[in-house]
Amino acid sequence: MISIANNWKDYEVIDCSSGEKLERWGKYILLRPDPQVIWNTKRASSYYKKLNAHYHRSSKGGGEWEFFDLPEQWSINYTLPINKTLTFNLKPFAFKHTGVFPEQAFNWDWFSSIIYKKKQEQPDREIKVLNLFAYTGGATMAAAAAGASVTHVDASKGMVTWAKENAMSSGLGDAPIRWLTDDCRKFVEREIRRGNKYDGIIMDPPSYGRGTKNEVWKIEDDIFPFIELCEQILSDDALFFLVNSYTTGLQPAVLNYMISTALLKNHPGKVEADEIGLPVTESGLVLPCGASGRWTS
Repeated sequence: MISIANNWKDYEVIDCSSGEKLERWGKYILLRPDPQVIWNTKRASSYYKKLNAHYHRSSKGGGEWEFFDLPEQWSINYTLPINKTLTFNLKPFAFKHTGVFPEQAFNWDWFSSIIYKKKQEQPDREIKVLNLFAYTGGATMAAAAAGASVTHVDASKGMVTWAKENAMSSGLGDAPIRWLTDDCRKFVEREIRRGNKYDGIIMDPPSYGRGTKNEVWKIEDDIFPFIELCEQILSDDALFFLVNSYTTGLQPAVLNYMISTALLKNHPGKVEADEIGLPVTESGLVLPCGASGRWTS
């Protein structure tokens, strides 16, 4: 089963072939590498001749942008099913990224609906959400827009600043969001000692990364112990737990097994995991974009 982020208006995968995907971000057309695109199909779309920017991957690793007609920054919007609109400030930066992983909209829809429904049932309840490896804040904004108090943690100061800018643009400048530049593992260990608990935990860990003090993160070694750590700060009446992974080695069944093993003993509920993807306009097929594992009470 694959869960599809198909509610975008300002983003579209037009086509994908020969290791690259052709995308529309608002009114701008980008061509970027994608490791999942291992097929060679005819590039029939006229948009291949209307590129605003093309990221060329280097055979030595990394790569660089070639710009034709692209502003340094522009914005796109996404409307959640709870009728709240998020605004993302985009800019092309190192290693092909623009500041948003659009497939995550499926998860934003999922947990924002859970939070919103619970707030309708219990308007006085504070719903505390922890977003780890929080990047430019898509999940943070979706949770805050639904009514949660959010703690946003990322090891990159630049990413936290970018996330704050997105929140301001989304009308969430006064929302109860705590912005922290910190190593995620060390932060969770401190929260365990402090006895703090969260009603929802979101994590989108990188395959490889370094913390604020050069701490090394390798997903295959660290993800399961980290999920076990996070289980200790999940509240007794928690609502959800989400692990997302773009790493091809972490199949949905692996995420399901890890979350079930770490959570179900103390937090009975339902665990499901599946691939997530984006619809491709030209072919009518779905581009796979990793996997997500989800627990709900």
